[in-house]
Amino acid sequence: MKKLVLFMMSLAVVTMFYGCQQKDPNECRIHGTVVGEQYEGKLVFLVPLKGSATLETVDSVVIRDGRFEFRADSMKLYKILLDYHFRYGTQSLLVVGEPGDIEVIIDSISHGKGTPLNDSLEKWRLVTEQHNQVFGPLNQRIYQENLAGHHEVADSLRAISDSIHLEYKNFTRQMSENLQPGALHDFLKSLFPLTYQKKMPDGSVVTMDADTNEPISE
Repeated sequence: MKKLVLFMMSLAVVTMFYGCQQKDPNECRIHGTVVGEQYEGKLVFLVPLKGSATLETVDSVVIRDGRFEFRADSMKLYKILLDYHFRYGTQSLLVVGEPGDIEVIIDSISHGKGTPLNDSLEKWRLVTEQHNQVFGPLNQRIYQENLAGHHEVADSLRAISDSIHLEYKNFTRQMSENLQPGALHDFLKSLFPLTYQKKMPDGSVVTMDADTNEPISE
C-alpha cells in the first residue's frame, strides 16, 4: 500500500511538471539573439508596425547573455529594435506575431524564422536585400552618368534598373497572392499596388498603371 501511495505521488509530480512544460499552441514566442557584447544590458523593444507606439502597446526587455524573449499577440506585425541610443550598426527586424516559436537574430543584417509566415517573410527579406544591393548602386551610377552628361549611358542603365525593380515588385506581389489574407499578406500587397489614382489639371481623376505611369483605358 505504501509503495502504491509513493507511486501515485510520484506520478502526480511528474504530471504536474509535464503540464507546466506544455506550450500554449496559440502563443507567439519570440526567442532573440543580439550579436555584439556592447549590447549586453541594453533594452530591446517589440513595437507594433501599425497603430500608435505607447506604453500599453510597446513591450521591452533587457538583453541578458546576448539573449532576449518576448510573448506577442498573434497575427500582428511587429518591429524588433534596440534602444535608439545604441541601435547604430543593427538592423530593425519585422516579424509576424504567429503562434509558435520564432528565432530571431539582431545584427547588421537581421533575420527571423521558425513559423510558416516568418519563414516566408525571411525569404522576402533576403530577396529584398539582394535587390537593394544591386538597385542602389545602379541608381547612383545613373545619377553620376547624367551628371557627367552621358545621357545615353544613363538611359541604358535606367532601362536595366527599371527591369530589376519590376522583377522585384512582381516577386513581392506574387508572394502576397500566395499567402492567406492576414497581416503579412496585407503588408506585402500594400507595398506595390498595380494602379494609383492621379488628379488631372481639369479636375478629373485617372487610373494610372503603377509600373508604366501611363493612364489605363477604361
